[in-house]
Amino acid sequence: MDYVGNKMTFPQGTLPRLIEVALAEVGTAETGNNETKYGKFMKADKLPWCGSFLNWCADQAGVDVPNVVSTRAGAAAFRKMKRWHTTPRIGDFVFFDFVIDDQTMINHIGLVVRCSDKQIVTIEGNTSAGGDQRNGGEVMVKYRSLGARSFVVGYGRPTYEAFAGELPDRPKGETK
Repeated sequence: MDYVGNKMTFPQGTLPRLIEVALAEVGTAETGNNETKYGKFMKADKLPWCGSFLNWCADQAGVDVPNVVSTRAGAAAFRKMKRWHTTPRIGDFVFFDFVIDDQTMINHIGLVVRCSDKQIVTIEGNTSAGGDQRNGGEVMVKYRSLGARSFVVGYGRPTYEAFAGELPDRPKGETK
C-alpha cells in the first residue's frame, strides 16, 4: 500500500481499494433531484443513482465491473458471467428488492463491507436513514439483517486483483 500525505491508499484493482474509495464517499448527498457526480460520470444524471455510485467507485478503484446503473441489468450481467451468488462475501455487490409484492424486481444495490450469517454491512448510494431505501439521496453505511425478510435477492461478485494485506477500517456490524 502507498501513503499519500497521511492517507493510506491501497493498490488499484483490489478489494481494499474499492472499499477505501466507497468509504470516502459516505455522507455525499445529491445536489438536486438525483443529481450527482456519479450520475454525470455514467451519463445517467437525474436518475436513481445507487448503481452509478458503485460504477463510479469501481472506476476510481480500477476494478472492472459490469454496468449496474440499471440494477436489474447489472444482476443479469453478473449471472451471465457466472459471478452470481446467494451467500455474501466482503466485496460483493448486493442486489435488493424493497417492493413488497409477489414479484422479484431488483431495485437497489450496495457494496458489502462486512458480513455474518445474520447481517451485512454495506455502503450504498441513494439511500436514507429512515425513508426510501432505494431513492434516499445520500451515500450511507447501512446495517441490513439477513433472514426471511432481508430484501436481498443475491450477490454479484466482482473479480479483484490479489492482495495479501489487511482491509481498511470498516464500520462494525450492529448487534440486534
